Amino acid sequence: MNDPIIVAFDLGKVLVDFDYRIAISRLAARSKLPLDGIKIFLGQSHAIIDYECGRLTREEFYEQARKATGFRGTLEEFGEYFANIFTAIPPMIELHAGLRQRGISTYIFSNTNDLAVEHIRRKFPFFRNFDGYIYSYEVGAMKPEAKIYEVLEKLAGRRGADIVYLDDRPENVAAGAARGWRTILHETPEKTRTALAGFMSL
Repeated sequence: MNDPIIVAFDLGKVLVDFDYRIAISRLAARSKLPLDGIKIFLGQSHAIIDYECGRLTREEFYEQARKATGFRGTLEEFGEYFANIFTAIPPMIELHAGLRQRGISTYIFSNTNDLAVEHIRRKFPFFRNFDGYIYSYEVGAMKPEAKIYEVLEKLAGRRGADIVYLDDRPENVAAGAARGWRTILHETPEKTRTALAGFMSL
């Protein structure tokens, strides 16, 4: 089988890990709501989905959070508490670097928001080394909606088996497979490297 032309990486839980408990704890320390209330807002309200779909701006999301939680801080403070929850996954960053050294084009393909993107870009140098970035908040759709997959195909100028796609969510992987992409359900760096070796020589 020929090497893929591009490899598309999901971001969270693939290249960087994240822990919303960090944000919950920090926000609760500056809010009227206790930890459980903050957890409900971040996990069960429509605000984050609306934010990550681009239906809310950063300022609008902050205002909704402030009203819902009683957060006593500026937008800048809120953004730092909300977004500073990521840690690198070194084996996956090394895997990506190896692909780049071989001249394979790579893309970030993520359901995310601008606060997270700005933080990751600032904190993790590897993040600058991709050919393109497809974010749900810019596209106005979230995986596994077809629209965001179409945007990747258009941006990359590739379709079907020219694309290998790594994601930790089965429903997102299934949507890529339905378009003829070669897909990998990411569980561990070791398993992903093995699966990728089935598509190319590593």
